[in-house]
Amino acid sequence: MAPCLNQQQTARGVRFLKLMTITRITPAALPVSQIGLGCVTFGREIDEASSFALLDHALEHGVCHLDTAAAYGAGASEQILGRWLATRRPAERGVRISIATKVLPPYDDGALERSVEASLRRLGLEQVDLLYLHRWDESALRESAVSAMERLLQCGKVRALGVSNVGSAQLQALPPLFHAVQNNHNLAVSDVTPELRAVCAERGMSIITYSPLGAGFLTGKHRRGEGVPAGTRFDVIPGHQDVYFHEAAWRRLAHLEAVAARTGHAQAQLALAWALHQPGIASVLIGGRSPAHLDQALKALAFEEVAVLGALECA
Repeated sequence: MAPCLNQQQTARGVRFLKLMTITRITPAALPVSQIGLGCVTFGREIDEASSFALLDHALEHGVCHLDTAAAYGAGASEQILGRWLATRRPAERGVRISIATKVLPPYDDGALERSVEASLRRLGLEQVDLLYLHRWDESALRESAVSAMERLLQCGKVRALGVSNVGSAQLQALPPLFHAVQNNHNLAVSDVTPELRAVCAERGMSIITYSPLGAGFLTGKHRRGEGVPAGTRFDVIPGHQDVYFHEAAWRRLAHLEAVAARTGHAQAQLALAWALHQPGIASVLIGGRSPAHLDQALKALAFEEVAVLGALECA
């Protein structure tokens, strides 16, 4: 696979790059690294300086796919990423990266194009590599929305289309303009079902996943019946509790804890390694707050104890 870095990387960055595969998302052959950086924390949980440090660290270590959204920090994430791009100018240094963003519904009657224009302004770009519809909405099926998607592709403002947070039936209902799907996928909760995988295989769509640690649920921060610790993702975004605080997820967490105790590995390392070694996944987005969080994922990428990962499947 072609590397996303130039010859000026650190030795450590090169070492991790040798482990990281790059998938090309058609039709624009966009490079997507096995680990992608999710910019969900920018401007909401971490400030601009910390965001820049995380972006610099990611680029140095072979991460060439950066994922943001108009909804992250009410646009602040896109703005911070845009200022970083303007400051660092990776393309001028020979570093090939891909930028993804997402827009919210509605998608018809000119709304999609207005949303894209607003995102491009915040990013300081003339085009975005990968544009996701951030969540399912019936307006995506209307003629005005489909025509807008086609225009965005034809005029070059968007290089490829994706859709996020959808089920297999919704994916099948969409026109054949999409080349990527981004869904939640981790040991506790997964929206990457066999049915969704089948539709993606049939349509030639790449699968990108997020929340490999379940927004912190799989790290040991949360205990049944003990409430939500202050400052955690579940505290910042209470909606996570609806996704994870149920019997099946608690049972899977208990199984992860048991495997971690038996093998001597940290829960987070096992959860990340499981997510990164899942078949048929183009990229796993890491939405950390510091370079240390990204380093956890880079370490998990090198995890080679297949039997341990297999034991995690038994929950």
